Amino acid sequence: QVQPVESRGGLVQAGGSLRLSCAASGSDFSINAVGWYRQAPGKQRELVARITVNGGGTIYADSVKGRFTISRDNARNTVYLQMNSLKPEDTAVYYCYLDLSHYPYDSWGQGTQVTVSS
Repeated sequence: QVQPVESRGGLVQAGGSLRLSCAASGSDFSINAVGWYRQAPGKQRELVARITVNGGGTIYADSVKGRFTISRDNARNTVYLQMNSLKPEDTAVYYCYLDLSHYPYDSWGQGTQVTVSS
């Protein structure tokens, strides 16, 4: 079964940058799209960015447009989330999500903490 493996997050000062990566491990998988979600304490999990594997179409949450960029390297089965101009409100656990073309149709990573200090 395919499983996304996220890179380690970290602590960064406001205005700084951080890049997360999500690698898909496993065999015999077909991924339609990869998304990054985040969940801050006391809040619901929200979509941050999403990219399709074929075509590379992207969508972003309004709160991160112009600051975050999602990209893919299909040869490495890896998706990146480049986060620039980070704000304290970006502090959350970030999860990688795989939209699969077969059962179980989705797969979540374990999450990685990103903390932005003011």
